[in-house]
Amino acid sequence: MAATQKARQELAQIERQVAQIESNHAPNEEARSQLAELQGRVETLRKQLAGGSAMERTELARHMRRPHILDYVERIFPDWSEIHGDRRFGDDPAMVCGMARFHGDEVAVIGTEKGRDTKQRMYRNFGLPNPEGYRKALRVMKLAEKFSRPVFSLVDVTGANPGVGAEERGQAEAIAYNLREMVQLEVPIIAVITGEGGSGGALAIAVADRVLMMENAVYSVISPEGCAAIRWRDAGKKELAAESMRITAPDLAELGCVDDIVPEPEGGAHADYEAAARLLDSSLQKHYAELKKLLPRELIASRYKKFRNIAASSQVEF
Repeated sequence: MAATQKARQELAQIERQVAQIESNHAPNEEARSQLAELQGRVETLRKQLAGGSAMERTELARHMRRPHILDYVERIFPDWSEIHGDRRFGDDPAMVCGMARFHGDEVAVIGTEKGRDTKQRMYRNFGLPNPEGYRKALRVMKLAEKFSRPVFSLVDVTGANPGVGAEERGQAEAIAYNLREMVQLEVPIIAVITGEGGSGGALAIAVADRVLMMENAVYSVISPEGCAAIRWRDAGKKELAAESMRITAPDLAELGCVDDIVPEPEGGAHADYEAAARLLDSSLQKHYAELKKLLPRELIASRYKKFRNIAASSQVEF
């Protein structure tokens, strides 16, 4: 684990050097030579870090350069038109919703957005949605249902905002209401865990006919650090907690909690946005083609049965 951490730190340092050289130097021979050398080392380190333990995958899922919903929208969903507000309280920048096209079909796209730099992260509330965010998402899903448009949900959220204001405005009720209403939507729903899928904050937009996970994503009721702090009163045992909770894509696919694993480019999705988007696009096309053939009543019955069955396989032993 120490060697892996050292390699990860070296990779982060080299990536910063590459970004600095690309932004500060003209493309002369010396700069190109230095970049080639650094990029070669980056590729070596990425191969070394591929796969790994549950906690290592968690760190990849949290990578600061991992693509977010707007990165995927730009590459997969053309003619994007964002929708704001829940018509009850206000708009929530942490929850991004809108209409777009997907290979010629009109679709609805919802998901969480964390932001990049400090200013964006503060504006997006670090990707922690408030009740108005979940109500906005449901409003867009209901609009999609009205016009028979499928829903694509891209999930990357540590959890719902636990702040006092969010609780005062009905955070728990908003999440519970989404769970109930999504089960009954008469249009296809595909959810993708693109990074972190944390607790009810993720599930509130992930009750879908197909639940996909990116290769290095994680999906759990609590973070490894939080689990370790509760179970052993020691957050330092996060590696043990991560392995015990079975939060990785292969584990959850084996348990039947997710339907498919979306491969990532070598080194992780953050290493190549274009390749990550192509791989996700291919998987979305495959599952959407299957769901388009089903009648609304078949979608609802299958969705309900799917989530009832998940409970039978979600027991975790420490």
